[in-house]
Amino acid sequence: MGNTIDMQDLRYINLFGKITRINTRFCFMYNETLFFCVPKQLIRKAVGEEGKNVKKISEIIKRKIKIIPIPKEPEHVKPFIEAIISPITFKNLEIKDNEIILTAGSHNKAALIGRFKRRLLEMQKIVKDFFNKEFRIV
Repeated sequence: MGNTIDMQDLRYINLFGKITRINTRFCFMYNETLFFCVPKQLIRKAVGEEGKNVKKISEIIKRKIKIIPIPKEPEHVKPFIEAIISPITFKNLEIKDNEIILTAGSHNKAALIGRFKRRLLEMQKIVKDFFNKEFRIV
């Protein structure tokens, strides 16, 4: 999970730890939003009372912030991907041997791929880091 951490990610993780008092190793960008993954039981503490921790981090780094649970098992793939791409929806998610296939309608497919395949490439990297599988949209 989470193969490489560059210097900027390390700064984000340190800031997150100082403000929320929760240590995490998982931080990534998707669609100009910064995601932090924490254990499911610590999400409420990470968000803070009335979202104060998220607001504070967001003001400091001037980006949207989302805090989602760390996926532990293959059953957590679907809720993990739903949390990342929301509010965009998809029809079906299929996990094969070494591949995760996401089925979406034509409008949602375009939104998931993004201009110049930017979002698709970001999601492929995330899926590769967390689940060590290939990702494609059909």
